[in-house]
Amino acid sequence: MDESEIAPPAKRVFPPLYVSTGDAAIDRLTFFHVLERLKTQKRTGWIPNAESISDHMYRMAVLAMCTSDSTLDVSKCVMMAVVHDLAEAQVGDITPREGISKQDKQRLEAEAMHNFVHDMLHGSPAALRIEALWNEYEEGETNEAKFVKDLDRLEMALQAREYETAHALDLQPFFDSSLPHLRHPEVKRWGEDLAQTRSRSR
Repeated sequence: MDESEIAPPAKRVFPPLYVSTGDAAIDRLTFFHVLERLKTQKRTGWIPNAESISDHMYRMAVLAMCTSDSTLDVSKCVMMAVVHDLAEAQVGDITPREGISKQDKQRLEAEAMHNFVHDMLHGSPAALRIEALWNEYEEGETNEAKFVKDLDRLEMALQAREYETAHALDLQPFFDSSLPHLRHPEVKRWGEDLAQTRSRSR
């Protein structure tokens, strides 16, 4: 199976942004419940009933903990992995095949994060930390952001290999769009290990 064989997705409908009640406790609790969407919303673009957004971020966080790169702030990397797709609790996992432009995707996700940080969490120090981590990842300039982006690519390749094995699929396009783009030396080596074991088993 390749990307051309996957049925086009239905037109996405976005839930309305949250309107603050003015009560910090109620708004914060609303945010805690919104996080449940990350557990139930599926990643899109490959197989029906795929892994959830939380599944993806959790493995990335553990992968970050596995690095031996002492130049990285590993705690920051773990936190960044946990929040990098947080906006998808509001907008879902938008893929290029849906016809939503990159600019519109960025706008929707930025609006979602603003809603979480300022309307639900009232701009608290914890909320601003989440926002700063998300922005740092999106900007992709720091060593930590670049490393976590590589983990995002590697995690997709790992999941693709697991789906190939479980469902007798050929998901080559997902390897082509991830492994060649790895830049961090250690993550690149992990990707090479994956590619080699995949090649031997085919």
